[in-house]
Amino acid sequence: MINMPQMMLPIFPDDVVYLNSSLAVRKEDGQVTYFNGMMPVFMHDENDIQSFQMITSQFCCSGVVKQADIARAFGVTDLSVMRAVKRYRELGPSGFYAKKKARGAGVLTPNVIEDAQRMLDDECGLPEVASKLGLKRDTLAKAVRDGRLHKSKKKI
Repeated sequence: MINMPQMMLPIFPDDVVYLNSSLAVRKEDGQVTYFNGMMPVFMHDENDIQSFQMITSQFCCSGVVKQADIARAFGVTDLSVMRAVKRYRELGPSGFYAKKKARGAGVLTPNVIEDAQRMLDDECGLPEVASKLGLKRDTLAKAVRDGRLHKSKKKI
């Protein structure tokens, strides 16, 4: 007699949310667990958005689940799922954990800050300094609030 492999039917625990016929998810004690049949395939903390986006995007990219199923099951927008899938396709899993790119100081270079501070020390007002340096007044005001520049105290 020949032993033939038997097909394993998807069997899910009773307390799960079905994403489709082969994938389910359960939240318990602050942990989210994804199941294929009875086998857990991934776990993350319920507040770990990066891991949530990474694993759901991976499921979408590998054809395990549709983007619409993710949006429906988790109450997220279709657009957020599409953006996460795009990030996964372009950057892979590490794209969800990489440090965010921040813009550098575009107009307030060290030389400009030095010039602006010199003018402020000479008791020029922010509007006058902004005009002379070709900057917006709000840019200088933000630099003062951030501590990159300081207004000089008026001499008595």
